[in-house]
Amino acid sequence: MAIRLYRAYTPGTRNRTVSTFGEITGHSPEKSLIKKQHNRKGHNNQGRITCRHRGGGHKKRYRIIDFKRNKIGVPAKVASIEYDPNRNARIALLHYIDGEKRYILHPRSLPVDSVVISGPSAPIEVGNALPLYCIPLGTAVHNIELIPGKGGQIVRAAGTYAQIVAKEGDFATLKLPSGEVRLIRKLCYASIGQIGNIDAGNITIGKAGRSRWLGVKPSVRGVVMNPVDHPHGGGEGRSPIGKSHPVTPWGKPALGVKTRKSNKYSNSYILRRRK
Repeated sequence: MAIRLYRAYTPGTRNRTVSTFGEITGHSPEKSLIKKQHNRKGHNNQGRITCRHRGGGHKKRYRIIDFKRNKIGVPAKVASIEYDPNRNARIALLHYIDGEKRYILHPRSLPVDSVVISGPSAPIEVGNALPLYCIPLGTAVHNIELIPGKGGQIVRAAGTYAQIVAKEGDFATLKLPSGEVRLIRKLCYASIGQIGNIDAGNITIGKAGRSRWLGVKPSVRGVVMNPVDHPHGGGEGRSPIGKSHPVTPWGKPALGVKTRKSNKYSNSYILRRRK
């Protein structure tokens, strides 16, 4: 993937960058693998806003992604590489030899017309899915299961990969993109390779309107609010927050405070915390 720059012919294009979409080969999604998607705009089932700064944006249809990779031993050909508006990674359309079609996350350097396969006997090649006990140490993997058979839950963003660093007993030790080192059961499946579109994190939005296209509404700083609206509010002119540390609009500590539960069930599987 490459990034395209703009000349500054308007204020919105001065620092704007976009993807070149050079790897995209399919321009219309597979109809059998899309479904309608209702945008809740941050509201819950009672109509109350539970996640601020969401709303608007372009209408999108959800692409049904095969995170489980559970067609064991059935080879599939990569028919096309497509854009997915619901994630920053690209997706690949697979045509299995039995006639079924599925979408998967597109790994880096997996070309069209290549063949991928899932199962313990699959070769160690980009795009194939195998259980962790079959994958050699040092291999880059993505779309990793946390519970066998549930489907990949972690390492699914563009440009990410995890590395297998050790195996012992029923567990494999993986180093995740965040720097965290944790244990995952060796029966869990993972896909070989790094997810493509590696420059997704280098794109500059450039203007507020482009965030609105993506469904992101503006956020207002607490220090410019009134005291009734935010703990940081009030004061004369440009004043500090008036507290020993920043807090959320509801008074809970923010910025640098750990929010993970101290008694979470998976704490024993984490060997080194993320940085």
